[in-house]
This record gives sequence, structure tokens and C-alpha cells, in this order.
Amino acid sequence: MNSKNEKSHEGKSFEPKPYSNPYVVGFGLGLVLLASFLVMGRGLGASGAVSTVVAVGVENIAPQHAAKNNFYKEYLGDGTTNPLKDWLVFEVIGVMVGGFISGSLAHRIKRTTEKGPNVTVKTRLIYAFAGGAIMGIGAKLARGCTSGLALTGGALLSLGGWAFMFAVFGGGYAAAYFIRRQWL
Repeated sequence: MNSKNEKSHEGKSFEPKPYSNPYVVGFGLGLVLLASFLVMGRGLGASGAVSTVVAVGVENIAPQHAAKNNFYKEYLGDGTTNPLKDWLVFEVIGVMVGGFISGSLAHRIKRTTEKGPNVTVKTRLIYAFAGGAIMGIGAKLARGCTSGLALTGGALLSLGGWAFMFAVFGGGYAAAYFIRRQWL
């Protein structure tokens, strides 16, 4: 009988591959960021893609409202090209496709909810949604997401990018102290 983490396919048993070395992955991410600057002339980011998709959705539902709103106009452009052809939209699609391929090759794709023994699936999903919503609001308030502000800002030696990274790690360690009981 296969263990819980193994997958079986036509009598073959697959165990998940070990995680990659974080230093090697970090170096690779740095090379991707460098290539992004060299090829596209700008760094990485994801919140702009989400804002573009939202702006296109609002334009399709309420075109008059989108035309009068400066926020939406910024993402919709001048109307000569489709805003969904923005390179950030393709970047985010590539991240999702690449993550799926990576998970498939490592035999890590499974339908489960990661949680500690002291929390229910419903509570875990509520916390995940609330955390994602807070991150989304924070990304708009900060005028950039973690990848845009931290990676690109840090690479450009932006004081705001470095301050953000220190705040993220400090806030993460502080929050972990209070919620660790749910995972133990």
C-alpha cells in the first residue's frame, strides 16, 4: 500500500522529490530579474497584471465608469492596443503555468489543504483568504506587490524596497509567534 505522500500510476509509485536548494533558486531568480531588466527594460511584478484584468473587467461591465476613472484609464491605455497584451499579464500566466509544470515534475500536485492539527479546513481557508485580501490591499497601498517592491526595488537599491523587505520579515516572524500553536 502506498504512503500518503506517494502517487501511483499504472503500478508505479512516485514519491515527491525534495525541495530545491533555496540559494540556487534565489540565484536563479536574480538571473530572471536581470533578464527582465535587459529584455523588457523593467523589473518583475504581479499586482499590475491583476489591476489590468480588473480594469478590463470593469470596462466590459461599465464602460462609462471605466472611462471616467483615472485608475482604470492608467491600466486600459489609449485604446489602440488590448490592455491584456501587457507583458505583466503574460508574466503572471507564465508563473502559474511554470508552477504547475514544476509541481507535476516533482510529483507534488495533490488535492489537499495544508494545515496544522489544531485548525479545521474551513478555518484554514478563511485565514488564507483573509491573508490574501490583506496582501492585495497592501500591494495597492504600497503601489506594488512583493515581487515588484521587494525584488525590483531592492535590486534598484530603493530605500522603500529595502524597508518593505525588513517589514515583511519582521512582521512574518512576529506573526508566527502568535499563530504557531495552530501548526503544532
